[in-house]
Amino acid sequence: MRFSNSLNENKLIKEFQHIKVIGFDADDTLWVNETYFREAEIEFGKLLSAYETPNKIDQELFKMEMQNLPLYGYGVKAFVLSMVESALELSNHNVTNKTIEKILNIGKDMLNKPVELLDGVEDVLKSLFGKYRLILATKGDLLDQERKLEKSGLTKYFHHIEVLSDKQEVNYSRLLNHLDINPSEFLMIGNSLKSDVLPLINIKAHAIHVPFHTTWAHEIVSDEDTNGKSYKTVNSLKDILNYLN
Repeated sequence: MRFSNSLNENKLIKEFQHIKVIGFDADDTLWVNETYFREAEIEFGKLLSAYETPNKIDQELFKMEMQNLPLYGYGVKAFVLSMVESALELSNHNVTNKTIEKILNIGKDMLNKPVELLDGVEDVLKSLFGKYRLILATKGDLLDQERKLEKSGLTKYFHHIEVLSDKQEVNYSRLLNHLDINPSEFLMIGNSLKSDVLPLINIKAHAIHVPFHTTWAHEIVSDEDTNGKSYKTVNSLKDILNYLN
């Protein structure tokens, strides 16, 4: 079951004494990301308002994203392609070239957003650096993630950086095998239960959930998915230091 606040914290601290490597998710764990996607969806809805209601536009865009996920993967570029395809379908291919141009500009604006670090991120990395082997394990578009990491100024804290095509059990197992990391000695920190917590628990590693205020629908899990799974949820990234030496 999920660890509650009433859990014997000493037990959790003892469990984490064996941790040698800590992995961090990037988007919405180290810096703001999903907020920009929600803002883009609102702008997209306005562009297509002549054809459908905002709710219907959101539904159709998400459906298109899920349909394209195996082909395009994650990230802003995949999102823009799905917006273009959705615009064509919703308008019955009557959408103007000017509107397509505006959709492309939404994507460019997203890619040019500043990297806004979440509260306490650098302090946490400074505290853990040298005590643990730190790695960054994120998914998305390689070029975009490299750009954000460079802008963040956090590269110096990580021994290894991996941009994964997905974050399922097989992806994590391959990464840990490649880096010669024992799952029992690995702790993953992230905002997504689906991508950063449950796959790690299933391969006998450890995970701490740090929720972000906005979650993409694709990352939402049910109570049934988390039933019987043991993980710790904290209010902010700084709280993980309470369980690590």
